[in-house]
Amino acid sequence: MALKDELDIVIPTIRNLDFLEMWRPFFQPYHLIIVQDGDPSKVINVPKGFDYELYNRNDINRILGPKASCISFKDSACRCFGYMVSKKKYIYTIDDDCFVAKDPSGKDINALEQHIKNLLSPSTPFFFNTLYDPYTEGADFVRGYPFSLREGVPTAISHGLWLNIPDYDAPTQLVKPAERNTRYVNAVLTIPKSTLFPMCGMNLAFNRELIGPAMYFGLMGDGQPIGRYDDMWAGWCCKVICDHLGYGVKTGLPYIWHSKASNPFVNLKKEYKGIFWQEEIIPFFQKVTLPKDATTVEHCYIELAKQVKDKLSSVDPYFTKLADAMVTWIDAWGDLNAPANAVLANGPSKVDSKK
Repeated sequence: MALKDELDIVIPTIRNLDFLEMWRPFFQPYHLIIVQDGDPSKVINVPKGFDYELYNRNDINRILGPKASCISFKDSACRCFGYMVSKKKYIYTIDDDCFVAKDPSGKDINALEQHIKNLLSPSTPFFFNTLYDPYTEGADFVRGYPFSLREGVPTAISHGLWLNIPDYDAPTQLVKPAERNTRYVNAVLTIPKSTLFPMCGMNLAFNRELIGPAMYFGLMGDGQPIGRYDDMWAGWCCKVICDHLGYGVKTGLPYIWHSKASNPFVNLKKEYKGIFWQEEIIPFFQKVTLPKDATTVEHCYIELAKQVKDKLSSVDPYFTKLADAMVTWIDAWGDLNAPANAVLANGPSKVDSKK
């Protein structure tokens, strides 16, 4: 299996992980990091035969101490703790209501395999190729594509899509309750430089060594005035930093089957402030510039946190809190990922193995 020893699968959950049975042919060779949200006393059952670690809120508090305040509670944003404790080069994260999709021929889609292909081939953010990904089998650079740019740049993020339930906001859900995505588009493309996108965390892979410290899903959920913007916040931050450092972001294949729509009224309550705030957040990210001497992701992220505090705190005091949490996140990342801490002294609450 490709990258068997170089990739972790991170899954946030509040329920038994029966959905893994469907993914067994694709996931079983890989190590899973499960981040249990909500009540830490609840027992989460994982099907036998998977190699996994399971962390709950007690573990997060024990491992990070006071810095655990940067990890969201009662929100799938808690998944980013799994990115922090992983020691692998690559991460694939998936939601527990995402099932194996089928391609137009009826064959099961190995989403992980496609993400790995995306991450291991270059991106082309500086010039758009009209045949989409020129590194895909059967494609190439079209006439007029500069030869000086054909080497591409390293791919930091592979953003997959979904069949069945689309990733809509609450107002769109409310006016299109029965809409389903049935279009399978056989394409992968690089998102151009200086172009933002709404990143969805339910079917996402990334190179942890290239962009991991920026993959912070923010402060959402319990005690916060906003939810359902965690993955998008990470996406905006990551894209600005990828553009600055010269990395690429791909979107398109692979598809997963998104099995159930969340409640649009519950979603509206979580998103309500964000729907207003995004009209100022997105222009902020469109205009933000990072200093030339910011050559590491950590340095870029700290600079971004400063500008969030400076420019967005006037929108709402929440952004002061978020900017502080961004700095805390980088501190905690450094604590757990210093060379001396290659193996955590404090492990998870439960570790199982297929062996």
